[in-house]
Amino acid sequence: MTLFIEQLINGLQLGTMLFLMASGLTLIFGVMGLINLAHGSFYMVGAYATALVSAATGSFLIGLAAGITAAAAVGALVELIVIRRLYHRPHLDQVLATFALILIFSEGTRWLFGSSPLWLNAPAALSGSIALPGGSRYPIYRLVIIAVGIMVAVGMYILISRTRLGMRIRAGESDREMIGALGVNIARLYTLVFAMGAALAGLAGAMVGALQSVQVGMGQPVLILAFVVIVIGGIGSIKGALYGAILVGVVDTLGRVFLPLFFRQFMTSSEAAGVGSALAAMLIYILMALILAFKPKGLFAAHD
Repeated sequence: MTLFIEQLINGLQLGTMLFLMASGLTLIFGVMGLINLAHGSFYMVGAYATALVSAATGSFLIGLAAGITAAAAVGALVELIVIRRLYHRPHLDQVLATFALILIFSEGTRWLFGSSPLWLNAPAALSGSIALPGGSRYPIYRLVIIAVGIMVAVGMYILISRTRLGMRIRAGESDREMIGALGVNIARLYTLVFAMGAALAGLAGAMVGALQSVQVGMGQPVLILAFVVIVIGGIGSIKGALYGAILVGVVDTLGRVFLPLFFRQFMTSSEAAGVGSALAAMLIYILMALILAFKPKGLFAAHD
């Protein structure tokens, strides 16, 4: 039971991190209709900026603010220079252009900072652990990541449903020509939304950077999971991104731990590890296929 509780919390932590990535990704697609493969690069930018500034200042919070700001600024710059030219182009052009951005960001980061990973330490105040039922202990910092994800989800809900900016974003999803005719600056709105999405990805990278090494290409595996999340949750739906992220995080984490243990009941340890690990790697894609078989648009429609 202790192992289950611990891994369930790990799944929630992975899910909240995926929500930070997926919410920005689905917001960009819902408002702009843009397939942005470069979203993982903003995750990497946030992690690198946080690690560098934290090392220079000795403050994780200053580094975190710098990571979010850097990701938002880079996102706005990319939108102004590249993305703005892609809105009325076919999705294939968007995929090719944003894939090129992945290569530019990766090689540019390698050229600036080298191939060696950077290390980011969590703040000392959050380096302890708390007791779980059963006697094991769980790191406080991972619980903080869950809390940050929850606060962002609440903030996104309030922003989208209760503010004038949210009203414009929702209107931009439904009828961008009409709100343009009513005097809303569509170009400025798009830049703002893209920067917001990049900032959320940067926040995810900054928070997770303290749990793993900060290195070139770290955003690509997370981007794949984020796409799975928004397909499961419903493309364009923030609510769907939250539910989908939690579902993917928990299923993936529990599968990787408990499937090898299950197969060990009737296989040798080496066979169980191989079969369990292989099936666990496919589990979220099987889940996605099952959900789409019954709900082709995902769990929630874009405007839920």
